[in-house]
This record gives sequence, structure tokens and C-alpha cells, in this order.
Amino acid sequence: MENIIKTIAEKAGISESQAKLATETLISYLKNKMPGGIGGQVETFLKLSSDTKEGLGEKVKEKISNVMGK
Repeated sequence: MENIIKTIAEKAGISESQAKLATETLISYLKNKMPGGIGGQVETFLKLSSDTKEGLGEKVKEKISNVMGK
């Protein structure tokens, strides 16, 4: 998740501590808005996708394809 925080800090022109707070706030919001078991997977997904060499976009496409059965 550190990669996400660094990217947000750079693109928004804010400190890493501010970006971390923004990221944690967004994750918490998404977890609470997602139905059932999906909400608990948001943070795990973001942590895993930011720690790999693949981009977040590719991970999102892959997860959506899996959910949609494609």
C-alpha cells in the first residue's frame, strides 16, 4: 500500500502522512459501502495490488473478469 500512498502524495502535492490518511479514509469508506464479504476484501486487494509489479489497473481488470466469469 506504500506505493499507493507515495503516488497519491506525488500527484496531489501533499505529504506522505496526508496521503496515508486520505488512503486509509478512502479504504474505510469503501469497506463500509461494499455489500457483505466484499467490503472486507478491499484493503487486502489494495495491499496486494500495490506490492506487485503489475499495475493496479491490471489487477482491477483481472478481479472484475473473475467476478463476471470472463
